[in-house]
Amino acid sequence: MPEITEQLEKWAGEFGKEYTDRNALSLEEMDALYERNYGQTRTELNERFLEGVDRSIRILEVGSNVGNQFLCLQKMGFGNLYGIELQSYAVELSKARTRHINIIEGSAFDIPYKDGYFDLVFTSGVLIHISPSDIALAMREIYRCTREYIWGFEYYADKYTEITYRGHRNLLWKADFARLYLDQFGDLELVKEERLQYLDNDNIDTMFLLRKRT
Repeated sequence: MPEITEQLEKWAGEFGKEYTDRNALSLEEMDALYERNYGQTRTELNERFLEGVDRSIRILEVGSNVGNQFLCLQKMGFGNLYGIELQSYAVELSKARTRHINIIEGSAFDIPYKDGYFDLVFTSGVLIHISPSDIALAMREIYRCTREYIWGFEYYADKYTEITYRGHRNLLWKADFARLYLDQFGDLELVKEERLQYLDNDNIDTMFLLRKRT
């Protein structure tokens, strides 16, 4: 595991707390935000990508923050949900906002679960905040913990591109994260990917689903 990185320190502190307070959304608010951004809701995207996936599978979200995605997954019928979150404030807030979900404090660099413990591990707007020098380690931990699926929703660019985030450098990057996974792990295959163009600007996000070949 790397030393406490600049990014870990920033997100665990007051800067991260402010982010958490801005992003504590109800499912209805989150779906409305996605509708404004892409012309479709997060619920619609999730249902399309997870169509046919058994609702009893064990799922881990890495970087679960306040549990926005859990609210959606529970409504879809998924009940075996776990979260790992760097920021203690967000862990406590997510526990107050959700029910019957195992959420603990921890880092993507050292996920405290055994190999293949989960059927699906996912991130949503998390890989973008990990330095390019550390991303391979985070991906190895995600890959290690999943028995079958890796699911992601992240900012997209065809090559690593740093973006200034709220006046700060070294906190946000766009990349082709699905391709980074595929290049690093030879037994992964791409099940589905959609590039999502914002309605009011030129930015693109990507949702992707990967699966380990058996």
